[in-house]
Amino acid sequence: MVKIGSTIGLLLFWLILPYENKAQDINGLLKDAQQLENAFKEPEALQKYLDVIRSQPNNLTALIKVSELYSILGKHQGTKDKQKEYYRNARVYAQKALVVNPGSSDANVVMALAMGRMALISSGDDKIKAVKDVKTYSEKGVQLDPNNYKAYHVLAKWHYEVSDLNSVEKWLVKVAYEALPKASLDDAIKFYEKSRQLNPAFLLNYLELAKSYHRKENDKKAVELLETMLKMPVKMSEDNNIKAKGKKLLEEYK
Repeated sequence: MVKIGSTIGLLLFWLILPYENKAQDINGLLKDAQQLENAFKEPEALQKYLDVIRSQPNNLTALIKVSELYSILGKHQGTKDKQKEYYRNARVYAQKALVVNPGSSDANVVMALAMGRMALISSGDDKIKAVKDVKTYSEKGVQLDPNNYKAYHVLAKWHYEVSDLNSVEKWLVKVAYEALPKASLDDAIKFYEKSRQLNPAFLLNYLELAKSYHRKENDKKAVELLETMLKMPVKMSEDNNIKAKGKKLLEEYK
């Protein structure tokens, strides 16, 4: 009996071991990917997250990160076609994340981000649909997690852009929605401020909030935000570019 029990235990060990090793491999890849992000090596991080998905197609963390990185890297591509390719990939992986967990706030946010990037380089019906999706998914992100600073930021951006549409663009949005959606500069500022409250280290939010206050004709507040931002440490590779834009706006607003 002892021998049989030992044999069964040994078999179970060898059966379980591959799964434990695979879990360790996945965790190692995720850790490596995060370290690459922290080192501002987003293209390499993207490949690591894709490696995770090849081994574990339903890994929610990797799906969300891949979508987000495709959106971030897309705007740095040299051609409009290449940008579209990246943004389409961002949308595809966001869709996969939403299939895995439609109740994930981050999955909804990366979908909103992907559609927002698509809206910037699209036209006609594609642009209007993308604009509509940004609002839908960012609001869902806020609803699912009221502490998700990225969700508030994307929603604020939607209000900022839609409230600044010209008459023709507003007519197109009205046709798409069957009613012109409520969008206002005041709501943009409110949501940017909420994002700042939740994450005071998010530099892009300072830049967009400053632009919003400038449109509100409150350059004193805009200058204050930009001066604060320029003193803050760089956390992401985009932050240096954001600071350069902020410095230029500061000279303009003063």
